[in-house]
Amino acid sequence: MVSDKRSKQKSKYTLDRQIPGAFEGETVTRRRFMTGTAHTAGAIAASAFALPALGFAIGPIFKSTPAHWEPVGPEGMFSDTNYVPVVMTVAPSIGEAGKTTVYVRKFNPEIDTDPYDKDTPYIAISSRCAHLGCPVRWVDAAERFICPCHGGVYDLLGRRVGGPPVRPLDRFYTRIKAGSVEVGPRFSVNSELRRFSPRDPGEPVDGIGQYLYPSRPGAQKL
Repeated sequence: MVSDKRSKQKSKYTLDRQIPGAFEGETVTRRRFMTGTAHTAGAIAASAFALPALGFAIGPIFKSTPAHWEPVGPEGMFSDTNYVPVVMTVAPSIGEAGKTTVYVRKFNPEIDTDPYDKDTPYIAISSRCAHLGCPVRWVDAAERFICPCHGGVYDLLGRRVGGPPVRPLDRFYTRIKAGSVEVGPRFSVNSELRRFSPRDPGEPVDGIGQYLYPSRPGAQKL
């Protein structure tokens, strides 16, 4: 039985298999050789396009962005009942386009009851609407942040109370250094003001949204 099975196995030599144009001792057909060569060349050509694109996509994950802190005024400039607009640089490398307006007030234990805010001396809220990124304006009389573009409305703490925004306004870390208030990296918050790494406008961080829109590579963190 064993000898019958072996006899049925094809010889590895092309001449024994009566392949036209075969040479004695040849084990690989020229057709197979050319096919393998073509596949190898195709794989090399595909890698020439795929590898740079892959490096561009995942490279920022391994790039550490230093935290940027900027003084925005002395401590006495800010109260704990109203916001003061200040202009700061969030992207130093792009000139005037890297500046933005931030609304700052002193931490108020009667207003800022959320446990996530107890470690920050000042509350700094972004003027960038969480819908499409339009600039919002603080209206003191209404105690609301209002976006004139699409009707987004936020309360005193920056939480959405009306319109299409998908999350509260972003915030910034703050600290006091040599009597001056400094504003640092931006972070996003959900409806409970829980902190998340910064997201782009239109990206929710509540529920499944925090997984559908993960942290951007290279985002500033503390």
